[in-house]
Amino acid sequence: MTPEFDRCVVVDDDDDILLAARLLLRPLFREVITARAPDEVLPEIERATPDVVLLDANFARGATDASEGLAWLDRLTAIDPEMVVVMITAHAGVHVAVAAMKRGATDFVPKPWSNDRLLATVRTAAALRRSRAAAGAPRAVPAPTSGSPLLGQSPAMARVQSLIERAAPTDANVLILGQNGTGKEVVARALHARSQRAGHVLQTVDLGAIATELIDSELFGHVKGAFTDARTDRVGRIQAADGGTLFLDEIGNLPLHLQPKLLTALEQRQVTPVGANSPVKVNIRVIAATNMPRERLMDERVFRQDLLYRLNTVEIALPPLAERPEDVIELTEHFLAHYAARYDRPRPELSQAARAALIAHEWPGNVRALRHAVERATILSAHPVLEPEDFGLDAAQLRPSPAAAGSAPADLNLDRVERRLVEEALRKHGYNITLAASELGLSRAALYRRMEKHGL
Repeated sequence: MTPEFDRCVVVDDDDDILLAARLLLRPLFREVITARAPDEVLPEIERATPDVVLLDANFARGATDASEGLAWLDRLTAIDPEMVVVMITAHAGVHVAVAAMKRGATDFVPKPWSNDRLLATVRTAAALRRSRAAAGAPRAVPAPTSGSPLLGQSPAMARVQSLIERAAPTDANVLILGQNGTGKEVVARALHARSQRAGHVLQTVDLGAIATELIDSELFGHVKGAFTDARTDRVGRIQAADGGTLFLDEIGNLPLHLQPKLLTALEQRQVTPVGANSPVKVNIRVIAATNMPRERLMDERVFRQDLLYRLNTVEIALPPLAERPEDVIELTEHFLAHYAARYDRPRPELSQAARAALIAHEWPGNVRALRHAVERATILSAHPVLEPEDFGLDAAQLRPSPAAAGSAPADLNLDRVERRLVEEALRKHGYNITLAASELGLSRAALYRRMEKHGL
């Protein structure tokens, strides 16, 4: 069977634990790297972030307070804020679990573990890493372009930015709608970063990556003995988000029978772990996202309307990339800078033909598909200037150009045609240089040179 994921790193001071983890996780990962201490494997982690790091909470003999593991957790997440770390320890207390998850751990596994439980936890964590990488602008190597990963000057993105700016400082719940690959998690992170909770945890739960039978325990936690293999208390993601923001990604995957329990938790601001008799108070702000069409969300047989009303105090609909072609070149330049740095290659330029082809493409996979196309071109092209064929574009997914539908212009003089196009773009966008340059497929500097050339 082909492994689902690339690399996992396991750090524990017990050789038997390392051997058991390697044998158990080998079918999931192409490579399982083990080490007795974090510093032994730190260069490997710094070279390329693994899908998952399983990190022991205590290394010193007799230590039980998890201080050493938490310190290494801080160091790992400083290397890559998107790193997925699952803490493991023989001393499983809820306070340690909450502390680890508030400091960036994705999950927490007590020793001795249940093999099925460990596999489910690690598979979910690796899927979370994959979804984070695919959802928006990469963060492992900062791109030397504009600050916000919410790139785009189109009217559609301006509306999204305006909603974020107005909603973020409040504690209002937000529902983000959009097709796969439009950047829903990027928007959720922007909302959290600009909120009054920015100094606290953003706890992400990808409901599309968790097995249905595990969602109850993942969200609400459980107490020891609540069910088979519940060998210790386990804090839920809602409780782990206390004081911060809970991001429920792919909320449309929440089973109908659990929706009333989530609604009650949000209304009463408390959760009751599976098997517990008393609730736990929580203070959270909820951001939810789904690729489910709004008309399907409005179907009571699929999603409870009282829960929908609780979640969508503010609703942000992300446009597909096909509806904002004027943003394609800005996004492409951003990803070119990122991947050139990541793969230590000279940053390539775009030919005019490539710019035109990228803008004309339908991009059914949205920003995610564009990012993958740019990564492919950066890796495979041996030339300093990228052409349309470098991006592997499907000709069936190209929008017909307006010029192709009509007759050729009467005046074919290149200088006069260029001047006319520049003038038209400037007038159309109210002499906004960024927008005009994007529509023309030029950089701002290139547009300025053409304006100077034509006396504009």
